[in-house]
Amino acid sequence: MKDPGRAATEVPIEVRLDQLSAEAIAGVIESFILREGTDYGLAEVSFEKKAEQLRLQIKKGEIRIVFDRISETVSLIADRDFRRLTGAKP
Repeated sequence: MKDPGRAATEVPIEVRLDQLSAEAIAGVIESFILREGTDYGLAEVSFEKKAEQLRLQIKKGEIRIVFDRISETVSLIADRDFRRLTGAKP
């Protein structure tokens, strides 16, 4: 149940890869690609290529999987943005 009294700036919780099944990770990536409609420049990039790129960035730590308690959603966030939100050091 959502608490409307919580601050909208609440820090997202990181979800480690080892906490999710391969199917769950694929679902998070798929949802992100479909929701974001990310612009990949002049060349069209296939869904499979986008998913592969995101999976690699997650493994390298460039992108983190996060859970937002306010919206009760799981998403992806760039490492630099996560560190900015949490105050974590590089």
